[in-house]
Amino acid sequence: MIRNTSIVSRVGIQGLLLFSLFALRPSPFARAGEEEGAIQLRKFSEMYSTLDEWKARAASIRQGILKGAHLDPLPPRCPLKPIIHSKREHNGYTVENVAFESLPGFFVTGNLYRPLGKTGPFPAILNPHGHFQDKVYSARTRVDMQARCAWFAKMGAVAFAYDMVGWGESTQTSHNDPNVLTLQTWNSIRTIDFLTSLPEVDATRIAVTGASGGGTQSFLVAAVDDRITVSAPVVMVASHFFGGCQCESGLPIHQDPETNNCEIAALAAPRPMIIVSDGSDWTHNVPGIEFPYIWNIYRLYGKEKDVENFHFPAEGHDYGYSKRAPVYEFFAKHLKLERLPVNPLNGKNPPEDIEIEPHENLLVFNDAHPRPASALKGTEAIASVLFPAHQ
Repeated sequence: MIRNTSIVSRVGIQGLLLFSLFALRPSPFARAGEEEGAIQLRKFSEMYSTLDEWKARAASIRQGILKGAHLDPLPPRCPLKPIIHSKREHNGYTVENVAFESLPGFFVTGNLYRPLGKTGPFPAILNPHGHFQDKVYSARTRVDMQARCAWFAKMGAVAFAYDMVGWGESTQTSHNDPNVLTLQTWNSIRTIDFLTSLPEVDATRIAVTGASGGGTQSFLVAAVDDRITVSAPVVMVASHFFGGCQCESGLPIHQDPETNNCEIAALAAPRPMIIVSDGSDWTHNVPGIEFPYIWNIYRLYGKEKDVENFHFPAEGHDYGYSKRAPVYEFFAKHLKLERLPVNPLNGKNPPEDIEIEPHENLLVFNDAHPRPASALKGTEAIASVLFPAHQ
């Protein structure tokens, strides 16, 4: 593991800036497109040199994301009409099955983990998932997602795990829906609305974390909604790769102005952010290319101590415990959560002291709780509500 915050403490600000100038070059083992990503970052870095100049560029990028994602203007905020049921109590936390309407008739489906035996108000953490397949669980109900959300709740946060569009219980349209990026970004914005509507949640402490496609959702919602106060995109931040899925790059969010996911992640500045990367996917150059670029933007705010990179050169594309651990520590620091001891790694069960529930326990809609008859079905029906002015 490489922790880039240690580089700051060793060489100091001037040394890291010099390092950054030379580091914005890919290694001789660079994969296709990485050189273009590094060149692009060097070009972007020439467009600003002061905080005011960066703020102007950041505002332009943010507006470009919203416009490209067909979220300018944002859709009207309908009543959430939350459905919350089947509360289970575990050691230090509870789990409930939840759905709410992000649009009239379009449901966000997920699981709500709350602290048990603690007194609020509590911070809240959004937990979108990526394109992780599993034979037993859905991506939302996987063991690593349950472990993360339950542990956040034991630490003293309200955590919400929710489905990508077209995955899990979000079956009102497919993941190939042409509006999937719009829908997922809007779902994340409405998830903040839902969490901040809970009386025990402190609206000034809202975080987001996810891996892979969930990492993309994490830095996109942090970029466009400043109610996110802490973020942790995992195994996703790269200057040369935009995700390869319609839900991440199917709309022109990188074009006006020209930008990339590294800069989009940097829009979180000056809010605390931890970037987790590894050695065997498109994030393998983060310590030398993307992190120095983002660190320099935090430096303009005088907040360089609030951005960190944990890099795992011998690991792969996942959100395993090794990657969860630094996020726990970072969130404990910046969200004022309790630090808890974990069990030794045994190679099978998560070291977090939680109870893994069967997939069926975590379902929102079932025979006892059917999906409401008002649920929209299909691209056209959803688009008519998402874009009413276009009808």
